[in-house]
Amino acid sequence: MASASRPDTARQLVLDNQLCFALYSASLGMTRVYKPLLAGLGLTYPQYIAMLALWERDGLMVSELGERLFLDSGTLTPLLKRLETLGLVARQRDSTDERRVRIHLTPAGRRLKGRAAAIPGCLLAASRCTLPQVAALTQQLQALRDQLAQSAAEPAG
Repeated sequence: MASASRPDTARQLVLDNQLCFALYSASLGMTRVYKPLLAGLGLTYPQYIAMLALWERDGLMVSELGERLFLDSGTLTPLLKRLETLGLVARQRDSTDERRVRIHLTPAGRRLKGRAAAIPGCLLAASRCTLPQVAALTQQLQALRDQLAQSAAEPAG
């Protein structure tokens, strides 16, 4: 005997009906667009988002930067070492607590911001969306991210 819920279950398990797959595949598409743009700056995407955060607020603690980027220290530390090797940032022990490390932009890191200024416009053009559409989608995705983080932090029950 067929259950009334079986057609719904079948539709729910179609790959193209999955929010996670839409996000994943859109992320892959975004990465493909970013790659050549960032290659001109000598950056990878994770390095670029670290630089974006530092252009907003120079002198972040490594822990603050990790929280801002949703990256753990195992991922962030090699990324920051590479940015330091590129001469874009300098790591400095905090004067009040030697265990904490601050990340500061170098003059070259600050100059790179000017070269990166065209990237958001290139992404907007590649998306074929209007600025209000991209802003609304960004807000929706941030809200989704926050709701998922809150759900993941709640005890299972």
